[in-house]
Amino acid sequence: MNQASTSTTTAVVPLPHRDGMSSSSVRRQLPVWSLESNGTTSSPLTDKCDRHGRQDGICCKEFKDDDDRTLIDTDVVRDIIIGLSDGLTVPFALTAGLSGLGTSRIVVVGGLAELIAGAISMGIGGFLASQAERDHYRFLQRHTYSRVMRSCTGEMEREVYAVLGPVGVDESTSRAVTHCLRKAEDESGFDGSTPVPADGEKPSRGMKSESGLTPFLLKFGEGLEEIPTRRLYISAVTIGMGYLCGGIVPLLPYFFIPRAIKALQYSCILTGIILLIFGTVKARVTGAARNIWGYIWGAVSTMAVGGFAAAAAYGLVVAVESARSI
Repeated sequence: MNQASTSTTTAVVPLPHRDGMSSSSVRRQLPVWSLESNGTTSSPLTDKCDRHGRQDGICCKEFKDDDDRTLIDTDVVRDIIIGLSDGLTVPFALTAGLSGLGTSRIVVVGGLAELIAGAISMGIGGFLASQAERDHYRFLQRHTYSRVMRSCTGEMEREVYAVLGPVGVDESTSRAVTHCLRKAEDESGFDGSTPVPADGEKPSRGMKSESGLTPFLLKFGEGLEEIPTRRLYISAVTIGMGYLCGGIVPLLPYFFIPRAIKALQYSCILTGIILLIFGTVKARVTGAARNIWGYIWGAVSTMAVGGFAAAAAYGLVVAVESARSI
């Protein structure tokens, strides 16, 4: 008994009481392991926290930054920006150019034809661009896997260290990472004869796992990731609908005002307001705006692009009409 009392004690975490299963106690936070270890018990990685070492006793995950906005997926934001910016700019420039012809009827017919054709074209372009990106990734995936399989351990250690070294990882740690990734690569395997799944969600061309040296070198060495098949359709629909929604804005005044020149004035005002709002929202969702000047710059720069395109188109039509009248 004396020997047992003098032995090294292990870390003890109190369990909740039996009467703590009520709804009020269930919401209480679970026990948190201290960062300090006595060498006999290894605390779970997900439960480590320095809360016990802080004077305020607050976990670091509970702290909030001054700017706590949640950004949207970058791929979706990119497609929305491409669709809306083109939709607000190209049809606006077209309607501004057609306004020099006199009646709003011509502007509406020409604007609607361009709007439908442009939306379909932009959607198909987004689909083909994402498809080309996916095919490019799958080619590099097969090429990288073949290079990994025929390369020695030393060559792979050098490649892994070339990726991890610049961010502060030493050579010994890089060797350990290479060993783990090589082991995962051997376990996952690659079979080039395996057909691609119909849904396209699984790793392409027979890859049985997304772990190993091949995905590591592609993601962190080349900056590439697998493009799922659903991304192709999402990109097409997002860009096409963005173009359609943005392009209908400059046409709205022409539906209600017969004189094209008069409708152009309202179209400029309406499109300018929408461009300002779009530029402000774009600066918000992309994280580009850090203060009020960032929002102002995003709004003004977006409106300037649309205004320049419209002015160029309208000026060209006016110049042509003036040349014909001479």
